[in-house]
Amino acid sequence: MAILRSRYTYKNLGLLLLRTGIGFMFILHGWPKMIGGPERWEAIGSNMALVGADFLPVFWGFMAAFAETVGGTLLMLGLLFRPVCVLLFATMLVATMKHVTGGDGFGGYSHALEAAILFFSLYFIGPGKYSLDKALLPEKKNRRVYS
Repeated sequence: MAILRSRYTYKNLGLLLLRTGIGFMFILHGWPKMIGGPERWEAIGSNMALVGADFLPVFWGFMAAFAETVGGTLLMLGLLFRPVCVLLFATMLVATMKHVTGGDGFGGYSHALEAAILFFSLYFIGPGKYSLDKALLPEKKNRRVYS
């Protein structure tokens, strides 16, 4: 099989598949929260008290739903990739803390923790060449470095 001997020439295709698959799954997780309205947002946002932000729970809940739904869409497109990874990483850290402090056990928090690790890693890897960031945001080439 040629793909096994390719020296990772398909890494950009792999990143595209990863971005679209994970992005779509986060849209599916986030959409019910987005349409849940203020009561659902408040319930979700109250988890921010775990990090000392016990104010504006409706706002924080909406932001979590927004991060998952809109962030999932932007992740699929590879647009604003690094800011989206930061938002999703933070959201998944809070979700992990909620499940850990709730006594849910490894099975309860593993999904959120795995997603946090994924978004932290993707932040450094980047979206790949099949992304809107690559198409729309020029790379800074030929910059002078002054020492």
